[in-house]
Amino acid sequence: MARKITAHAFAFDFPLSPERALLPMTRRRWIADEVSGNQAALTGEHADHLVRVLRARVGQEFEIATDDVVRRGYIISVRAGRVEFELGEEVPAASATDVTLLLAIFKFDRMEWAIEKCTELGASRIVPVIARRSDAHLASSSAKRAERWRRVALQAAEQSRRASPPEIGAPIKVQDAVNLAAGALRIVLAESEKRSRLRDVLASHPERPTVLAIGPEGGWTEDELQLFQNAGWISATLGSTILRAETAAIAAAAITISELGVGLLTGRSARENEP
Repeated sequence: MARKITAHAFAFDFPLSPERALLPMTRRRWIADEVSGNQAALTGEHADHLVRVLRARVGQEFEIATDDVVRRGYIISVRAGRVEFELGEEVPAASATDVTLLLAIFKFDRMEWAIEKCTELGASRIVPVIARRSDAHLASSSAKRAERWRRVALQAAEQSRRASPPEIGAPIKVQDAVNLAAGALRIVLAESEKRSRLRDVLASHPERPTVLAIGPEGGWTEDELQLFQNAGWISATLGSTILRAETAAIAAAAITISELGVGLLTGRSARENEP
């Protein structure tokens, strides 16, 4: 027995139970590129990965994230550059955190790693910042890199079973960064800060949208720290050791999200979600 699904300009026939029941269940989650009513689609390289690597086939079931809602999805069409789903019932999804990272630009391979891990931890927004000590070549190339950073964040969001990837903003200068999110708890991490630890600052300002500013290799300059201070930011430290920029970003994100009371998926449960 087959049921026909018609949506806009396309129609599909696909098997229902018991055939569908014989196909293996998977916990892999995908974030849809297109959504229309009870249909969704992955397109381009996003779809090709599902087709080539995971051997997608009609009737296979996945979880599909659509605009911060996650639903069961059954593949109804597979072709080059496009996989289409029929959407079913909603499934539980973790609530999103409101943590923004201002990430001063540093070596791209390390920055991609930081973006990947901060996405897995739950950062809601990442804004690349051109700092005084950002390498001039990296700073000039950063705008062209933003699309790649978004792809990295999308892949990390799906791996970590998020309902949506973090927003990756266009690179901005420090002078503009200090004026962002005036109503949030805004914390600049500074090596020169010796008294206020990040965890203590967070504990004294609970349940507020939070913005963290992480400097480049070599840290923020004194002039930059003065800009943050004049704009009302709170200085904080991660401890007495000097960390790489990517390590500081990941540690700060983990501490902040932990203090906000959001649980992290680790160990066996995380591995079950891998293809």
